[in-house]
Amino acid sequence: MTGGTDDGAGGEQRRRARVVVADDQTVVREGIVMLLGLLPGIEVVGAAADGLEAVRLVAELAPDVVLMDLRMPRCDGAEATRRIRREHPGTQVVVLTTFGDDDSLFPALQAGARGYLTKDAGAEEIVRAVEQVMSGEAGLSPKVQMRLLERLSAPVAAAPGPAPAVSRELPDGLTVREAEVLALVADGLSNTEIARRLHVSTATVKTHINNLFAKAGVRDRAQAVRYAYHHGIARPPGAQGI
Repeated sequence: MTGGTDDGAGGEQRRRARVVVADDQTVVREGIVMLLGLLPGIEVVGAAADGLEAVRLVAELAPDVVLMDLRMPRCDGAEATRRIRREHPGTQVVVLTTFGDDDSLFPALQAGARGYLTKDAGAEEIVRAVEQVMSGEAGLSPKVQMRLLERLSAPVAAAPGPAPAVSRELPDGLTVREAEVLALVADGLSNTEIARRLHVSTATVKTHINNLFAKAGVRDRAQAVRYAYHHGIARPPGAQGI
């Protein structure tokens, strides 16, 4: 694979991947654009400073792939990914971010990202991820693949643990992660214990609790527990056989 559209030996031609870069930090964004300009098989057709601009550029330019940062103003990367995949399904999204924690990874994948790299990825890894998502595969870094395997192979909490909230229709606009946190609150775990269980910071847990309290219309943990029981997000003690 070389610059332009030629691929060498057998006269086969391979179209270069048309890529949009989205990152709110100017120096980082320009650095990524410069790096991609040196890579074979990639043509940068646009750069965005936030998620809204990324969505607009996708509508305007119809790129093959967006390299998407997550933490951006106005519209974050996960929401931008969701909109792009809904409105422009021909464009794939590869997340390129500093953050590899569960609260960054899983919402991005649930939003429709087909690739996920951290910013310590090398040039070859970026090219490979772009090629993989364009061919219908997942473009995940080895670290992300390992985290997914760890998550999938983690033992299910023993009864009387939280109910499988992720498989339910969630009330009041709760996200899957907020329902997980609520189930653990109902199970009596402290913020520190929840953070350890979910591999996130206690500050992140507090944010989830504040958000779910607001959505559920509850004022304290006791009300939150009753809410969780009422909506089947957690099971009361003695009801694990239900």
